[in-house]
Amino acid sequence: MSFDHLNRREFVTLLGGAAALAQLTAHAQESGRIYRIGGLHQSPHDAPQHLAFFAELQKLGFIEGQNLAVDRRGYGQAVERFAELAQDQVKVQLDAIICGGEAAARAVQQATATIPLIVLVDDAIRAGLVRSLAKPGGNTTGVSILATELDGKRQKILMEAVPGLRHMAALVDPGSTTIPQTQALRGAARVRGVELSIYELTKREDLAPAIDAAKASGAAALNVLASALFFNNRQIVFERVAALRLPAIYQWPEMAEQEGLLGYGPRLVQLYRDVMSRQVVKVLRGTKPADIPVEQPTRFELVINLKTARAFGLEMPTSILLRATQVIE
Repeated sequence: MSFDHLNRREFVTLLGGAAALAQLTAHAQESGRIYRIGGLHQSPHDAPQHLAFFAELQKLGFIEGQNLAVDRRGYGQAVERFAELAQDQVKVQLDAIICGGEAAARAVQQATATIPLIVLVDDAIRAGLVRSLAKPGGNTTGVSILATELDGKRQKILMEAVPGLRHMAALVDPGSTTIPQTQALRGAARVRGVELSIYELTKREDLAPAIDAAKASGAAALNVLASALFFNNRQIVFERVAALRLPAIYQWPEMAEQEGLLGYGPRLVQLYRDVMSRQVVKVLRGTKPADIPVEQPTRFELVINLKTARAFGLEMPTSILLRATQVIE
């Protein structure tokens, strides 16, 4: 539509929208302030989700090297160092700290009750990180990824993907999955005539031995439950299950786009880029975390990697292929 054909109402609407955008951008950069944010993550600062997050912040007017300073000391770190690093970040009085996983969120919560935290965790309510999703209270908000429900859905998908399955295993991070959750998974498997063995671990070096033990026990499939530990050490899991030809399902679709067989859930990159970046911007513009609702994923994808399936000698049932969001040939 040309300018000549705009009526008065359309012109005022466009003018008002442009003015609002300019006002928001100016507010984000007013008075020459330098905003300082940090993070606590097992994943490195150049992981895809973090690159997408900072690229979105730039679009929203927060540009590193101009009006944004980023403390990267907390990226790519072992869980054992989280408490120490949380204290270090609190000392430099950051404007916000972004946390990936429950262990990181707990470490920072224990270090400060005032600096805003934006977290991505499996279940923010169960972990006691917020009072409620709608009114989180305190200094924490972020994303709660419905891990309890999704772990069960992934178990059903895996059972369907491996016809005739009678014994399966699950890798469990007790910091992310509770005993009642594992009991519920066992009960659901039992109803379908499947035995479920649970392997709990909290350290990177225990991953390969746990997978070996699952295979030795007779498990013919593996449910890798929601956990920052498992995701950030996924290459170990990929290599071990490939060596054992053990079909496995993972919490993020992106994992099946790498070497995983199946991935079901929301996209990690999308949550950082579209949700957490927006929450951080609200905090930097003055909104208290207590007044920013914790969000949950609304889009879920099933990705199937047929290349991995062929390497495992597994023929994927047509019923599950028809439900896939993406099939990698």
